[in-house]
Amino acid sequence: MLSETVRPPSDAGPGTSTGTKPAGTRARRPWRRALRRDWQLYSLAVLPLLFFLTFRYLPMLGNVIAFRRFQPGGSIFGEYWTGLRYFRLFFTDPTFWNVFTNTLVLGALTLLFCFPLPIVLALLLNEVRSRVLKRFVQSVSYLPHFLSIVIVAAMVMQLLSADGTVNQLLGAVGAEEIPFLQQAGWFRTIYVSSEVWQTVGWGTILYLAALTTIDGDLYEAARIDGANRWRQTWHVTLPGIRPTMMTLLILNIGTFMAVGFEKILLLYNPLTYPTADVISTYLYRVGIVSGNLSYAAAIGLFEAVIGLTLVLSANAISRRTVGTSLW
Repeated sequence: MLSETVRPPSDAGPGTSTGTKPAGTRARRPWRRALRRDWQLYSLAVLPLLFFLTFRYLPMLGNVIAFRRFQPGGSIFGEYWTGLRYFRLFFTDPTFWNVFTNTLVLGALTLLFCFPLPIVLALLLNEVRSRVLKRFVQSVSYLPHFLSIVIVAAMVMQLLSADGTVNQLLGAVGAEEIPFLQQAGWFRTIYVSSEVWQTVGWGTILYLAALTTIDGDLYEAARIDGANRWRQTWHVTLPGIRPTMMTLLILNIGTFMAVGFEKILLLYNPLTYPTADVISTYLYRVGIVSGNLSYAAAIGLFEAVIGLTLVLSANAISRRTVGTSLW
């Protein structure tokens, strides 16, 4: 009787070929092959890339005139080198520091009110059970976003002018009429209020979309544990939309210094300069009206560096504390 000895398979060494590839070692397709295969999808990115290249990156070359003397009709990169002369000018200019303070105040007020209010409105709409009422509120709150800034500014001026609707109502009840558009103390309230009215409804769209991604089983588990609606909102809803909240917060901080130029330009006047004049409007008067483009470029470069620093700082803090970041 023949006996056959069966040897147990020995462990294959690193260099032993077993005829099969381990999981995860499949070679990636070259980028050229992927581009050839999905060229229709990649072609959709051509126009956006051209837009950003033409209107965002190429104009950065013009920042060189912040260090050179620019004269209209001469070289687009300036006539001669001036170094940090224009930076020293605005660092010692009290008018610049006034508009810089106004920019910080208006940016902080806009962020304080326009960032959390869309979240609150989205949470309230999420609790509405009537579809008709929910759609009506959404439509009414979205509508101001589609109005141009010129129309919004005209509406504000019509309402708050000396013989406008608000002053007519004040006169009807025997109160003293208020020159809202001529008093510097009222400008920040008018600007922030109009921003809230125009942007809050539109800002709820992303939060409502994020709310639909929260697993309903989490609410069921919270109810079983005895959590009321407030506890469910605090421990389930808000953590569920936290990545969206942090992403939008970082983006809003990035535009912190770029306070709405068009609306302020349409609403302000020399009487409200002490609280209404911001960096963007100051740049318009210095660069476009007065023709001192090198000085305006230096201020704009300073503003851009501050904005970049704010974005990088907010992104790093968010990544370390919350675990959510843009990159």
